[in-house]
Amino acid sequence: MHDELLALADRLAARGEQDGGPCPDAVNPAMIRNWTQALGDPRDWEDAAPPAMIQVWSMPGLVEQKGGSAAEEPLRLLDAHGYTGVVATNCEQTYDRYVKVGERLSSRMRFGGVTGPKRTAMGEGYFVTWYQSWYDEAGERVAEMLFRVLKFQPRKRAGGNVPNKGGRYPLRPAVGPDTRFFWDGVDAGELRVQKCGACGALRHPPGPMCPKCHATERGYVVASGRGAVHSYVVHHHPPVPGRTPPFVVAVVELEEGVRIVGNVIGCPPEDVRVGMPVRLTFERMDDELTLPQWTPASVPDTAPEPEPAGQAPPADLEIELTPTFVIATALATRDFTPVHHDTALARAQGTRDIFVNILTTMGVVQRAALDAVPGATLETIAVRLGVPAYAGDTLRLHTDRVDGRTLRVRGAVSLGDHVTATVTFREDA
Repeated sequence: MHDELLALADRLAARGEQDGGPCPDAVNPAMIRNWTQALGDPRDWEDAAPPAMIQVWSMPGLVEQKGGSAAEEPLRLLDAHGYTGVVATNCEQTYDRYVKVGERLSSRMRFGGVTGPKRTAMGEGYFVTWYQSWYDEAGERVAEMLFRVLKFQPRKRAGGNVPNKGGRYPLRPAVGPDTRFFWDGVDAGELRVQKCGACGALRHPPGPMCPKCHATERGYVVASGRGAVHSYVVHHHPPVPGRTPPFVVAVVELEEGVRIVGNVIGCPPEDVRVGMPVRLTFERMDDELTLPQWTPASVPDTAPEPEPAGQAPPADLEIELTPTFVIATALATRDFTPVHHDTALARAQGTRDIFVNILTTMGVVQRAALDAVPGATLETIAVRLGVPAYAGDTLRLHTDRVDGRTLRVRGAVSLGDHVTATVTFREDA
């Protein structure tokens, strides 16, 4: 397959730019309104379309569109050989001018190339690159884009480790009178530790009676969410739904002195060690269940853990990635890829949950950049994706002005950097 793929890539690259046909819809207020509302963009764009929307106008949507991508043949070949997973990795857009309501655009595409196979965190895969340009009715170019995806083989799960088709995580905690306060705390973004109402001793797991003084009065304290690995095991077997072995189960000793069990995520199992500082993070398993987990303290602190008022990590723009946001933005960008709206299928591909699509990431980078430089005219946006931005997480974006025309944007989630981007403005910025 490898030689066949590279030969195909050479033939496609030699064809040069090909006609992509007219866009399905003229630039229209309804699609602009859906896009801005889904992304939370507060600006009045008047008769112009947000520039980061440019790809939306040529997206085919749910209709099967033959020849709709310059990379259609390589992507189909990779699918046929088991490289069924797909995630976007890079997008670079250049705006010659903003397009106006009523314009009917057309596009042209050319194939860029294939590199691989590469071993990635998602699995072995190939990077596929293509280019697309958009033109107005007079034949003048209005925008150009580089787009790159990773086509990968989803990691095979051990026998029986199949995600629940209904999208509901099958392993549920037993919640009763003694433990309800703990799970209510998790839902509120807190790690609650039971406290004896008589002697003040802390205990975990929770219980009906204090093991020190035998009192039944009880309350709780909110833990700092910091601790160290006291001991751990690397789990290989038996299969666990929603987990790809090997993974780490650790006993973490909290700063408050009690110990709690959880998975260590956000780093390879071989990096975990006894005494390693860790911090609390929350892993969303489905629309109802969130689990407290642990991640190395060195990972950027962007988890939604409790913090004193006024001491939240600095961010210029903060977006709660609710399932509604992830799904609504995917639909508003006309991206119907299942990993952005179907939890069970996303997990079958080897991911934790549904996650934000790259067209949405382009839009929130644009939003952060124009918040930083109000009234500026965008010339380019170039993004590189890192870790996925899963439903249930929080995306925090920070901007840094490089010079009069250049801005750097970094967006982080609890797993680390989701996006690093460079934005340039026209001279009047």
